[in-house]
Amino acid sequence: MNLQKRISELLDSREGVHRNIPRAEMIRKSVEKGEALVSACGALSTWTPPESTGRSPKDTVIVKRPSSSDTIDWTSPNNIPIEPETFDMAFEDAIERLSRAEEIFVTDRLVGADPSYTLPVHTVSDEALPALFTDNMFRPWDDEAAGASCFSDAHFTLLVLPYCKLEPERYRGRLRVDPLLGHTSTMIVAMDMDRRMGIVYGSAYGGSVKKLIFTVMNYMLPARGILPLHCSANEGPDGRSALLLGLSGTGKTTLSADASRALLGDDEHGWGDNGIANFEYGCYAKLINLSSEKEPEIYNACFHEDDWLEHGSIIENTMMYPDGSFDLFDDRLTPNSRGSYPLRYLTNIKESSRAGHPSTILFLTADANGVIPPVAKLNRGQAMFWFLMGYTSKLAGTETGITEPVSTFSRFFGEPFMPRNPDVYAAMLGERMDRHGTEVYLVNTGWSGGPYGIGSRIDLPLTRKMVNAVLSGELSDVPCHQDPVFRVMVPERCPGLPDQSILDPVNTWQDREAYRQRANRLAGEFRAHFQKAYGDKGISEEIAGECPFQMD
Repeated sequence: MNLQKRISELLDSREGVHRNIPRAEMIRKSVEKGEALVSACGALSTWTPPESTGRSPKDTVIVKRPSSSDTIDWTSPNNIPIEPETFDMAFEDAIERLSRAEEIFVTDRLVGADPSYTLPVHTVSDEALPALFTDNMFRPWDDEAAGASCFSDAHFTLLVLPYCKLEPERYRGRLRVDPLLGHTSTMIVAMDMDRRMGIVYGSAYGGSVKKLIFTVMNYMLPARGILPLHCSANEGPDGRSALLLGLSGTGKTTLSADASRALLGDDEHGWGDNGIANFEYGCYAKLINLSSEKEPEIYNACFHEDDWLEHGSIIENTMMYPDGSFDLFDDRLTPNSRGSYPLRYLTNIKESSRAGHPSTILFLTADANGVIPPVAKLNRGQAMFWFLMGYTSKLAGTETGITEPVSTFSRFFGEPFMPRNPDVYAAMLGERMDRHGTEVYLVNTGWSGGPYGIGSRIDLPLTRKMVNAVLSGELSDVPCHQDPVFRVMVPERCPGLPDQSILDPVNTWQDREAYRQRANRLAGEFRAHFQKAYGDKGISEEIAGECPFQMD
């Protein structure tokens, strides 16, 4: 079945097809069709159904084919396979619904700032707001860039029907049973890597579009020699670039937003022969508890005052009052409220979204056990190990029944979006460290002096001093000693710190035996997860040998 041909025939045979209409027209259509309301500041406000306030990992699936099956890690719970026939059924349903839509919106965009591997993406939707979302998040079409890309003959097409629902009986036995619905799920977020086609059906969450495309990029790029990274990136006045990787709550967005450094992007980048390049043309930021004082750049990007036909920021699932004002501290709709806006709405950015090979990489963790050093240097094997582990803590009290910090491991600090076999990404990191002399550091933004509930979180100004010392190169030649449990190299001193003893976590605990027990417990969790996740993956001894071990 030639899917691209079917779509072309549909679009050519229809009236009411809007292809690459001006941004102001996308905004106007979104309001006229009732997809969004105009807020007091001019931004568009929209609300999704309850099942669409975030990603739906269990409904996110990949077509399993013999031609690509060996390249995807099907043991990961995030890589859920479906049969090609199931994808074809969803495609037929999407085509049928599009054929009955009064209007169809098509955008042709590019994903990736490096023209050598930018991905041409064509989005087709029965709604106007997804078109505006792609206008915020992806780069404008450029024939020269599209033709120069290694993907010039491998365009990707995405069908987006956010408010349509699948017929449960039709998909019985093919898709999961949703326990809340009591029947087969009515939503699918599907990728066919071989035929370069995606479908978002039944999810109105903007992140479903964004993350589907980035998962595709993260799959396609390694085969072209480019390492995809779920990270933020910035560049100093000296031209030295840095990457910051970390899961939610580790401070990635806060630490990358440095007034002295230009931001390339805050979520996804590729590391190729030309250096670092941002995938995105915009940002999709969390808004819950956002304030103009703490995050002025994000706040102003979302809520600056402008004519509504010129604004175009999309405020998703945020409480808005009748006067058009927002309450960013009200989480009754969802704690995952979001704002989509173009990068150009920020002031301290590098417009090209590209930089040279990174001088430094920071792995961020928020260790609630209080046993990880606040800053440590990683050798090649350690860097690949911590890249594989993607560790942070889920805090007590954040979910019902959690009374102790829970260790969370997400490979490459973004496991749901990295579908290939894990050794591929890890090996590419080590190779690039060797080739470009990139230094890698582990930065703990979590607890010191004891675990959560006893110790205290490391002050942000102290963390910034350590990060600045890393980025300036001041820690490069500082003598280090090896942490007895976690193997990482702890610097003997760090410029700017008023108290150097904080560098070694055991010094901050009143009870050294309690520290030893806590560190040993976390080391055991590391070893158990590594064995479960990678015990049969053929991970090299260089990496496996860096797994923490328990003290006597």
